[in-house]
Amino acid sequence: MIQATVNTGNGYSYEEKNGSIYINGEELILDLKKLKLGYYHILLNGKSYNIEVLESIKSTKSHQIRINGKVFDVQLRDRYDKLLHELGLDVNASQKIADLKAPMPGLVVDIPVAEGQEVKKGETLLILEAMKMENTLKAVADGIVGKINVRKGQAVEKNEVLIQLG
Repeated sequence: MIQATVNTGNGYSYEEKNGSIYINGEELILDLKKLKLGYYHILLNGKSYNIEVLESIKSTKSHQIRINGKVFDVQLRDRYDKLLHELGLDVNASQKIADLKAPMPGLVVDIPVAEGQEVKKGETLLILEAMKMENTLKAVADGIVGKINVRKGQAVEKNEVLIQLG
């Protein structure tokens, strides 16, 4: 079972069994169609929903999605995350800020931070255009911007260090 927290408040449990999807124990009858990478359409109880994945951070299992124009922040936790939390070893407690690397090849569109600037978790560090989509790269923890290794308009390769953080 997966726990989902939406907009740092409402909690939901998600479970798949026997080909069915259950939210908080209630079976959902839905039709899900992937339109293209990051874009989906769902028909649920006769209502139509357009979904766009705006951002996904695998290391923290946090996602930002837009459903019919409204933006939601979703934090996912599975049984292993719950166990790590109970042991005091969860990712957020032990996470050290790391250098910002390019998740894919692309073009640097904007760098809204400066060297020496203090940044908070979730703050935008860089905007990267890839596959005709702008990707907002954010800080995964509080820290200080060290050296910025790229400039606006520069093409970058996957895993290239864009900003050194400390």
